[in-house]
Amino acid sequence: MKLAMIGLGRMGANIARRLKRHGHELVVWDRDEAAVAKLAGEGMTPAASLEEVGGKLDRPAVWWVMLPAGAPTEDTVAAIADKAQAGDIVIDGGNSFYKDDIRRAKALGEKGVRYVDVGTSGGVWGLERGYCMMIGGEKEAVDHLDPIFDALAPGLGEVPRTPERSAERGADPRAEKGYIHAGPPGAGHFVKMVHNGIEYGLMAAYAEGFDILKGKSSDKLPEDQRFDLNLTDIAEVWRRGSVISSWLLDLTAEALAKDGELDKFSGHVADSGEGRWTVDASMEEAVPAYVLTAALFARYRSRVEHTFGDKMLSAMRFGFGGHVEIPQ
Repeated sequence: MKLAMIGLGRMGANIARRLKRHGHELVVWDRDEAAVAKLAGEGMTPAASLEEVGGKLDRPAVWWVMLPAGAPTEDTVAAIADKAQAGDIVIDGGNSFYKDDIRRAKALGEKGVRYVDVGTSGGVWGLERGYCMMIGGEKEAVDHLDPIFDALAPGLGEVPRTPERSAERGADPRAEKGYIHAGPPGAGHFVKMVHNGIEYGLMAAYAEGFDILKGKSSDKLPEDQRFDLNLTDIAEVWRRGSVISSWLLDLTAEALAKDGELDKFSGHVADSGEGRWTVDASMEEAVPAYVLTAALFARYRSRVEHTFGDKMLSAMRFGFGGHVEIPQ
């Protein structure tokens, strides 16, 4: 399938590369001419403008937008809408707010253009590991794009299959491959939003736990109750057979193995929006979300004073997404 990739940052460029590996044709554009030239050198078709992108696509055209949420995505989708033809599909693979998806889908639908939102998880590792995708949109459009999603997904891999799960019981086989059609426009980004809210909570739990372990050597404690614990070894042993093993723990162990004090991390922890939106959704639905809310507020607090746990959060964010939060 031929499609356009608009936005060639860490995620967009690697998504394009993975698709090309699976035989898809990519027309690539970004405001950064060097990024376009790099992928052109890898066999993709460069474009100098959105207008030129449209002229190089088959019909119905597929436009994948991979840009930061907010104005960059909003403005680009609006510009594509002016150039797209009826039957074309616009994909937003970033981290947009799901209510914006619903609005955009309605606006594009009036022009006969279909809109698909793809909540994409995998970070800088997705090129090799594949991407977990949560997809919103009309069934016909999502089904048309299935070859793209199948190529990007991790596949069955070595993950043990869930007992009792079967198509006869209504299970979607795509979920085992690493992607689902979650529902109508907006549903994909809503599921990804809650996914990221949970991520905040999991990261905070690890960070707080390791902070407690590190603090056990404090001179505030009686001398016979102080333990000088090796956090690097603790992270490693928990990876093996522990009930709290996870990819986030893998990243934690890797960061500690490189630098047990995490001195290269500032502890000033950013939030990119999804945690706030998840807490907003919990309030709209009157669903208590103690852990997710506390994890979000902990990030706010980290910008005032920094703990070792904050550095741990920074280390994990760098590990899975390449987010750089250096000491100031």
